[in-house]
Amino acid sequence: MRNTNKDFIFLLQMEELKIEITEDGSHTLYVPTLDEHYHSTHGALQESLHVYIEAGLRACEKDQIHLLEVGFGTGLNAFLSLLETESRGIKIIYHTVERYPLSREKVSALNYPSLIAPQHSDTFTLLHSSPWETPIEITSQFTLVKHCFDLSQPAQFDPQTEFDVIFYDAFAPDKQPKMWTLEIFEKIFSLCSCDAIFTTYCAKGEVRRTLQTAGFVVERLPGPPGKREMLRGRKE
Repeated sequence: MRNTNKDFIFLLQMEELKIEITEDGSHTLYVPTLDEHYHSTHGALQESLHVYIEAGLRACEKDQIHLLEVGFGTGLNAFLSLLETESRGIKIIYHTVERYPLSREKVSALNYPSLIAPQHSDTFTLLHSSPWETPIEITSQFTLVKHCFDLSQPAQFDPQTEFDVIFYDAFAPDKQPKMWTLEIFEKIFSLCSCDAIFTTYCAKGEVRRTLQTAGFVVERLPGPPGKREMLRGRKE
């Protein structure tokens, strides 16, 4: 997809990314021109575990899970999901959408492997360095498919897969409103299998209502440290 002027401006913003330590010792990235972090400053690792692994992935009881993540970012959710395949003995086909991948330098500076699973540091690097738009078997239990795509044009997204779990991890609605539209949520709903789980850190009433309009049955759950609530939806 050809870059627009807005794309170019955002790419410049991405060049200014700063690595910061959150309260649980794990890294996040800060975009100064957006005044936005990739994760909760109260704990990036705690947030990912709480919102996406515990409330999302562990709520799906299938042995083979087709998962869609919106916002690959630092790769933290993917890394934790890969580790989950080992601890639970499950298989995951992990599709992830990211319009602006991180540079190799930023990836190598992140402390997730050393903090979480030092023996898998090479695997974490491989998540970022593997080719785009093609399935890559990272381990025998975890296959990664990375899509470099602007999901604000959802009609063009056709992964030809039904998903059991959705990780929705875009920037907040007030920073990136085009990523929280009814059109996107309707597209995602159409890609979901029966009983699919949709989970996001965002708990805004407008987002909850939009998800409901798209067809999801939505519940509020306790949020991670520093956040009162989060949302989880299900396709019934």
